[in-house]
Amino acid sequence: MGGGNGQKSRTARERNMEKQKATKGSQLESNKKAMNIQCKICMQTFMCTTTEVKCREHVEAKHPKADLYQCFPHLKK
Repeated sequence: MGGGNGQKSRTARERNMEKQKATKGSQLESNKKAMNIQCKICMQTFMCTTTEVKCREHVEAKHPKADLYQCFPHLKK
């Protein structure tokens, strides 16, 4: 016999701890995958959530003689 509530609780706790161990860790790998916007002049990468304003700021700061669409052709509509 056996298998009372105490044993069930302990196994559930152990199972949950194993799940948490798997999810913990660094997000560096997923962040690298999200860096898919790239300046065509200097090849600097930006997160996929970067706005047009941030792209414009980059062009003004790093490439003042270049056009916004030369650096980021995906912004053409």
